[in-house]
Amino acid sequence: MKIAYVTLHWPRTKTSGIGKKMQRQIDTWRKSGHSVTCYMHLHNVEEQSNLVPAKYFFYYSAQSPLNLVKREITRSQALAELITTVQHDEPDVIYLRWGMYANPLYKLFSKIPVVVEINTNDVREHRLLGFPLYLYNLLTRSITLRNASGLVFTTRELAAEPEFARFNTPRCVISNGIDLDAYQPLPAPHTPVPHLAFIGTPDLPWQGVEKLVSLAKMVTDIHIDIIGCSSLPGQEILPENMTLHGYLGEEQYRQVLAKASAAIGTLSLFKKGMQEAAPLKIRECAAYGIPLILPYRDSDLHDLNADTILEISNTETNLQKSATNIRDFLYSVAGKRLDHDLVNGLIDITAKESARLKFFETCITRQPEIASGHPECH
Repeated sequence: MKIAYVTLHWPRTKTSGIGKKMQRQIDTWRKSGHSVTCYMHLHNVEEQSNLVPAKYFFYYSAQSPLNLVKREITRSQALAELITTVQHDEPDVIYLRWGMYANPLYKLFSKIPVVVEINTNDVREHRLLGFPLYLYNLLTRSITLRNASGLVFTTRELAAEPEFARFNTPRCVISNGIDLDAYQPLPAPHTPVPHLAFIGTPDLPWQGVEKLVSLAKMVTDIHIDIIGCSSLPGQEILPENMTLHGYLGEEQYRQVLAKASAAIGTLSLFKKGMQEAAPLKIRECAAYGIPLILPYRDSDLHDLNADTILEISNTETNLQKSATNIRDFLYSVAGKRLDHDLVNGLIDITAKESARLKFFETCITRQPEIASGHPECH
């Protein structure tokens, strides 16, 4: 197959979680004998060398409210150019990462089958980002969903949500995977106290990073490392047993994880009305062999009953109520590592991408079929 991989609005860097996922998918598809080109729609960036290799279509990045109109005009112009280029290249299928609608995205669906990847409940997520974005997304999202030839969801929960179930579009459930062979497990650390690592993105309420401040105050004989945030709103003075590392390059990022006795996942997923997730950051930590604390139902790792995985509730008070269990877990896994054999068959990318490619073929021929087992397509 000739595959066009399309991503909207944002620069996808080689070191970001999404960028790594895209590159892993593209590499896996190419190893399977397929031709793949990435088309990236993004705002202007100062440095292009760290972007995932692609054909780039830039729009103006507004620095003030006065320039918003210019930004939206150039956003649409860049998207129109992307669509024209994709259609000129004549791929067999287009794989589109979900992004909020921008004009004239509807034209992308006019000639070539488009399969859309769904990673979140966009309706609930945009409700948290303010009423204007929520309303705009609510009014335009059906343009993408009703015209798609297929939908790929990262969790079963998302596929069953009423916000998506009402669209009679062929669908497939394939959780996020990772190339385990690309990661060398990190040796178990020997630190004076256990370190707990959290990898986050600033200003996203469902990350729940503020809860870690309370945990650090409650459990003073552990150290908490937060990657991706250089400050926390309303927290001018942090506990002494907490470090904010901000955004890190890959080698610096790995050095912090090398000290981690365990890593913890997204802390307030319930704010998006979600209970299930398959985050890439947790899969990367698993690939490094780091024990895990999961504050939600993981699509692949739920109920493994392993002594190197702790599951806690997905609630507002989850860290507060589980503080003692978290402390005990951190001390119990100090000097231990997660067994690759335990998770290899569950999170490795190979089987997942094979199922995705098969789904592409059914969408091209417009004969969706039901597959059994995991991943799930129907």
